Amino acid sequence: MTKNISIQQILLDQLHIPTILLSKYKSLGLDEKEVMIILQLLRYLGDKNDFPTPYDLSECVTMDEQECANLLRKLMQKSILSIEQKENENHQLSEAYSLDPLWEKLFTEEEEEKVEEQTVGTIFILFEQEFGRPLSPFEIETINVWLDEDEIEPSLIKAGLRESVLMGKLNFKYIDRILREWKKKGIHTVDQARQASKNFHSRKRPKEEKTVKRDTSFYYNWLEGED
Repeated sequence: MTKNISIQQILLDQLHIPTILLSKYKSLGLDEKEVMIILQLLRYLGDKNDFPTPYDLSECVTMDEQECANLLRKLMQKSILSIEQKENENHQLSEAYSLDPLWEKLFTEEEEEKVEEQTVGTIFILFEQEFGRPLSPFEIETINVWLDEDEIEPSLIKAGLRESVLMGKLNFKYIDRILREWKKKGIHTVDQARQASKNFHSRKRPKEEKTVKRDTSFYYNWLEGED
């Protein structure tokens, strides 16, 4: 007689693996053996065994006890795994593995990537707003070169745009000159660019300043610290 299989038990007996671990482990410098050790640790933690030995791990994988010990050590060296002290209700201390460093790396990096993507996206919107038209393919490529090849921070590109508006020279060649001049002078932050711009404008004589037809009051604010 075939033993009845409990679907409910099958569903309960599952290991939850964050998708981001499988898609991002390579970017953290992990290989497949290290990921398997992480998965086994997750399984043991789920079974309330928070400090499995290398021997315990070796019983479930194709790696021997020594290799499992080496992999645990590598994970700790890479700040993926840590050992914490726990105290029970009887005030007895014990050691436990923690994967919190791994989750912090994975999810903090993901949030930073989202913020960066959003920031980069606003650059194109801001340029189109100032130029009053959609950007041409060449102009889009120019911005991408600033971001990818020249590795200029999005906030600094926005500052270059604001400076070009302030000077009444709204064109890509002028913005490119500003950004390259800043890079040449070692200016890599908005604060540094703001100070350089202040110094430049303070040296200009009133008679040399061109009258700008458009309202640039917003862009003067960026010199006072409002981004």
